[in-house]
Amino acid sequence: MHFNVRTKTNFKFLAVLPAFFLWLSCETITPDKVASYETTFERSEGLQTATYKETIDFYIRLAKDFPEINIQTIGETDSGYPLHMVTFNPDGDFNFDHVRANKAVILVNNGIHPGESDGIDATMLLFRDLATRQLEHPKNVVLVTIPIYNVGGALYRNSNTRANQNGPESYGFRGNARNYDLNRDFIKMDTKNAVTFAQIFHLVQPDIFVDNHVSNGADYQYTLTHLFTQHNKLGGKLGTYLEDELRPQLEQALAAKNWDITPYVNVFNRPPELGFTQFMDHPRYSTGYTTLWNTLGMMVETHMLKPYDGRVKGTYALMESMMTIAEKDYKTIKKLRKETEEKQLGMAKYFLNWQVDTSKTSILKFKGFNAEQIESEVTGLARLKYDRNSPFEKETVYRNHFIPMDTIDVPAAYVIPQSWRNIIQKLEANAIQYTEVPEPMEVLLETYTISEYNTRDNPYEGHYLHYNTKVNKRLDNIQLRAGDFIVPTNQFGVRYLLETLEPQAADSFFNWNFFDTVLQQKEGFSPYVFEDVALEMLQKDSVLRQNFLVKKELDEAFSQNWYAQLDWIYQRSKYREKPFMGYPVYRITKGSQAEALILKE
Repeated sequence: MHFNVRTKTNFKFLAVLPAFFLWLSCETITPDKVASYETTFERSEGLQTATYKETIDFYIRLAKDFPEINIQTIGETDSGYPLHMVTFNPDGDFNFDHVRANKAVILVNNGIHPGESDGIDATMLLFRDLATRQLEHPKNVVLVTIPIYNVGGALYRNSNTRANQNGPESYGFRGNARNYDLNRDFIKMDTKNAVTFAQIFHLVQPDIFVDNHVSNGADYQYTLTHLFTQHNKLGGKLGTYLEDELRPQLEQALAAKNWDITPYVNVFNRPPELGFTQFMDHPRYSTGYTTLWNTLGMMVETHMLKPYDGRVKGTYALMESMMTIAEKDYKTIKKLRKETEEKQLGMAKYFLNWQVDTSKTSILKFKGFNAEQIESEVTGLARLKYDRNSPFEKETVYRNHFIPMDTIDVPAAYVIPQSWRNIIQKLEANAIQYTEVPEPMEVLLETYTISEYNTRDNPYEGHYLHYNTKVNKRLDNIQLRAGDFIVPTNQFGVRYLLETLEPQAADSFFNWNFFDTVLQQKEGFSPYVFEDVALEMLQKDSVLRQNFLVKKELDEAFSQNWYAQLDWIYQRSKYREKPFMGYPVYRITKGSQAEALILKE
């Protein structure tokens, strides 16, 4: 399938059209002309969502007819089709180096789960209404959208895979063309979709990011729920602005439009009025990823059981309200993001592995439905049943404060051996700057040994994810080769580096299995030979002998396992291979001789 799109030359031409022509083209829109841009959603009276082809064709037509709208194909997806990026800028300028200087940029992502299609249709309506001036043009905001991110999932059109959802009549599928959930792929980047998303994200560098979804949790009165990135994790003045200003403004703006909204109802098969906790958006998720670059991120989660027509209209109202807030606060937002970036460049400590702060809670005026436990006619056991004829509004405990469980010293740089090129490719895709070791050298660096980790028993998005990872660190002389990679932390992507290269971080490259070969011992010992070596070691090393005897005394299983005893000694011998359990990314500590030698040449 081939779509004609305007080239960059066309964009430049349109950007310099005389002002009077732009004014004429926008001010002479007739009602018939507006009606000619009717969407699939409107033609079906709110029952259907646009197909992938209908969606792209719609934006191509808008881009041809309105100089304020631009469509580009950027990068690849696993489906074989490209990703599209559509931009609305009343100035007709689509050079983001220019745009970012004076305007707030909002990036809207749609169809990451194409069965959750509300945002696809709502964003088509929003762009149409902006183009045809049914909505006032913002002066200080540029709106960008990925019309359908999960192209492969959108092409798997069906009416059955959303078992709990009230419309539309047919829709796409959650998994992409390779059956990945793309909202778990932003850090590990197993898919072409994720690589292209990073390309778009770093091209646009949005101030605000909105990802449109549909929830599948409890029953309640709201059509709309929001899932902002966790404000403590975002941190500083930017996190305070998100929690104390942006979120309340959005809630108030929607209330004024008769759209109630509440935080995402993070429960499973339990009445939400019993209290619930904010969802923690780790960097694997879209808003967790975008937060690493100090973008104000939120997911829209409409309620699956509400009629499709209302869900789309609610999503439209939310995006329109976000544009209005950004129009008013754009200077504040850009200032806070810049200040945050500058502060992070010099930070000494970084916080990891956030957990709920049980000492702090918030209170919501929650609008739900009364529920009871009744006997199931299917299982004969207790089941949860909501009564929509019995609404209520109750004060509900909301746990939306988090604290870090781990703190690390921020290194001056990381050193990655050139053999781990797959890691460098991920850094390159995220605009991370690095240099190369110019010549062979031996340097004293901080190293990690993996001391503990757990692994999921079942596959998770193509991986057997590690968790509860612990490390021991020490200084060691490391022989570097010319061409090894030096990655300074004094750059815009410092949070991305810390979240991916510190192995104990929840979504580190280690935990996503990219370093699993170091977890396998390649050399070993023959017991009948090593028996004599072990005896000699114990005779010569009194500390080793004492520790060995204590372990035998305290560990019954160990005392009865001859091989485990020999292996215990082997692991403490000079014969144990260095790569085993050695994390092959090294740290250059701030103020060290290595920093002076490598980074300041």
